[in-house]
Amino acid sequence: MQVDDKIIMLTSQEIYEKMSGSAVTKAEGTFLRLLIMGILAGAYIAFGAEASSMASFNLIANPGTFGLGKLAAAIVFPVGLMLVLLCGAELFTGNCLMVCGIADKRISTSAMLRNWAIVYIGNLIGALLIVFMMSLSGLWESGGGLLGAITVKTAASKAGLSFGKAFILGILCNWLVCLAVWMAAGSKEFIGKIFAILFCVGAFVLSGFEHSVANMYFIPAGIAASGNEAFVAAAGVDISGLNVYGFLVKNLLPVTLGNIVGGSLFVGMAYWLVNKKL
Repeated sequence: MQVDDKIIMLTSQEIYEKMSGSAVTKAEGTFLRLLIMGILAGAYIAFGAEASSMASFNLIANPGTFGLGKLAAAIVFPVGLMLVLLCGAELFTGNCLMVCGIADKRISTSAMLRNWAIVYIGNLIGALLIVFMMSLSGLWESGGGLLGAITVKTAASKAGLSFGKAFILGILCNWLVCLAVWMAAGSKEFIGKIFAILFCVGAFVLSGFEHSVANMYFIPAGIAASGNEAFVAAAGVDISGLNVYGFLVKNLLPVTLGNIVGGSLFVGMAYWLVNKKL
């Protein structure tokens, strides 16, 4: 689209070509570069996660203002993806769009999986780094310990999801996240990228969908906060499933698989079909 001979946004086909080319760059990244960029992205998403919790915990704790709490979280959380895309970092969920490069035969499946593995590990390290710092900061005592209680309650809820629900919620989440990445890539203006990210990512947070990298913060944070008996008592939930198994197997595995389907199939492959085959 052009305004006064100035291109302000790319067409869908142009965005697709940009994503396909980006897949080549990502596939060729060195181990250390991908790992460091992955750590940064994990930390950035964790910043968004912890800030959204801080912004919303008093509202979420009250059933009468729960919806407003979710809205507050939805407004704040997108800063994580803004940092990833505008400052530069490697995020596993966004990299699900690398399937565009495979569809165009520009990269191999093994190259994509290598990127995913390194970036995923980096994302986990970055998120856990923020969990560690938060556990030492004393901030979970905010609101008389209510933030700590909500941190425990949120984690317990996520770890208690069935495999099927976590998988579906993962699909829905990364469908929106990758659309945010897609639209941001299409905008030529900084503010346009921000708005693209804000509304798509805000929609997934408001809806309660599941993001694997965000959960690399939320659940370990809940596990760490559950060491405080006052937080657990105030949370009023069963924390028997809030452990490493609940984190990795009950939540992270199905959510990650769902994120792959949501981003790769419903965005990457859908636009490959639209722009290259139909």
